[in-house]
Amino acid sequence: MNSQIIGKDIFGRMRAGEAIRKDDPEYDQFQQAVARTIRLSAALNASADIDQVRQRLSEITGKDIDGSTTIFPPFHTNFGRFITLGKNVFINHACSFLDMGGITIEDDVLIGPRVNLTSETHPLDPANRGTVIPKPIVIRRNAWIGAAATILPGVTIGENAIVAAGAVVSRDVPANAIVAGIPAKVVKTV
Repeated sequence: MNSQIIGKDIFGRMRAGEAIRKDDPEYDQFQQAVARTIRLSAALNASADIDQVRQRLSEITGKDIDGSTTIFPPFHTNFGRFITLGKNVFINHACSFLDMGGITIEDDVLIGPRVNLTSETHPLDPANRGTVIPKPIVIRRNAWIGAAATILPGVTIGENAIVAAGAVVSRDVPANAIVAGIPAKVVKTV
């Protein structure tokens, strides 16, 4: 069924997890949103004041970022509209959030420097590789993501879980688990 008939624009279809092709008739709207995010991200990363960084990220996401949340620049995102941050979140330097599939970070989460959250992927078929497949990332309350960890599309990190520095997480992490390695595996519980 043509998704435009059921009343969803390209952003609604992305939110619903629909694959988006470059030849989509609404792809230009998406490109305009990305260009806006790039402009706003440059201003965010030129800020030295934490309150101003929070304000600029609020502009990018279209949602107020709570005053208890701290983001250290540089911070990178390709889209921004599908990032949701809880209260008392700490995001350290040089993190990259690719959020076309959605990134939800609940309260009291710690994110180390150079962490990559990637909520989008592409088909394996070379003929269709330009298509974006959105898959949400969810980081539950009180999780800690260590420096230079990578969280891949469709992954949920459980409450109180710890992702070790440098880990590549391709599967859901249970609550209270500590994962490490490439690919990340449970090494103990807290």
